[in-house]
Amino acid sequence: MNVVVMGAQWGDEGKGKIVDFLAEKAKYVVRYAGGANAGHTIVVDGKKYALHQVPSGILYPNKSVFLGSGMVIEPEALFNELKMLSDNGINWEGRVFISDRAHLTLPGYRQMDKDRDAARKRPIGTTGRGIGTTYSQKAERDGIRLADLDWDEKWNDLDESDKEFLGKYKEQLLKMRVDIAAKMWEFRNDDILFEGAQGAMLDIDSGTYPYVSSGASGSYGAASGAGIGPRAIDKVYGVFKAYETRVGNGPMPSEFNDTTESELCTYVRNTGNEFGVTTGRARRCGYLDLVALRYACHVNSIDSLVLTHLDVYDEMDEIEACVAYDIDGKIVTDFPASIPELNRAKPVLQKFKGWKTSLRPCGSYEKLPAAAKEYVEFIEDFTETSVGIVSVGPDRNETYNRIDPWKK
Repeated sequence: MNVVVMGAQWGDEGKGKIVDFLAEKAKYVVRYAGGANAGHTIVVDGKKYALHQVPSGILYPNKSVFLGSGMVIEPEALFNELKMLSDNGINWEGRVFISDRAHLTLPGYRQMDKDRDAARKRPIGTTGRGIGTTYSQKAERDGIRLADLDWDEKWNDLDESDKEFLGKYKEQLLKMRVDIAAKMWEFRNDDILFEGAQGAMLDIDSGTYPYVSSGASGSYGAASGAGIGPRAIDKVYGVFKAYETRVGNGPMPSEFNDTTESELCTYVRNTGNEFGVTTGRARRCGYLDLVALRYACHVNSIDSLVLTHLDVYDEMDEIEACVAYDIDGKIVTDFPASIPELNRAKPVLQKFKGWKTSLRPCGSYEKLPAAAKEYVEFIEDFTETSVGIVSVGPDRNETYNRIDPWKK
């Protein structure tokens, strides 16, 4: 069975934790998009692991993980990450494989990313990790793939500095390469978990273009980025937070107002630890945007939602969520493509009673306070999508599963 886990907002929804949680029963884990700009934080028995390129399932002994064709691999960062795992007692050797069709990020791409964004009239707010440039080179058919490292003509076309850089990792990378399409076909009768990067609203096609990532963040990316056909995807999980966050520039209709809601923003940001795993940047915060979430469910065929960070609201008397946009006096309930319209959109909010108690000791969804369950059920009704998993803390055991993900 093939299960996809993707972000249903603007990234940073807690996908890493959910992949780690679901990976227990998966045989293989495949990351299908993004690169070193992604940051997935996992807490196991109180110990925190920050992963950027290695799929989250690596923390389980004896599970193999794959970096897919849709990823862009930064070799130095990858091997630093693998060393971090070794230093923490995680034996990864022989368990991490890279698609031979994955593209490689070269050192000069970082500065190219920064220069390009600085030159834009409307900067996107790139992480500066060279991701956009790598995808750009790929689209222009000038990139270099893992499969090209032992293609002499291609190798000789590289600048000497790039040869020197790649030369340090060439042998190790080639030892890890696989034909991922052949492997996925070989494993077609096994349980495979496909891990996305960023989120639905950052997808190059369905996101808030041009303020998006350069890769396929949506569920369809699991097919193109992992070497399987779209009909081979059995289930799609969309991960979202009980509120909204975004990093970088671009529209965010439900963002807290700096003047009137700064205290609420500070509370949510600090309580939810809303600072980038990769960059350390403070994330923009806002009310849960149910208009955008419903749109993400529709365009990604999300079968079940995963609600994270619900515990951030534990101490609040009242919470609110965005159920529509007011754009120039017109109430809008579908997510617009127009950036100017999104920038003018004001959130139409609905209030919910707070639960005023800690959710972590509850132990199961059934034991959550009635007010918390009412909030969850409203989300289900609005999006017409079930909430199959609810997370109330960073640790594995603070995850309440309502639907068996590995049952068709």
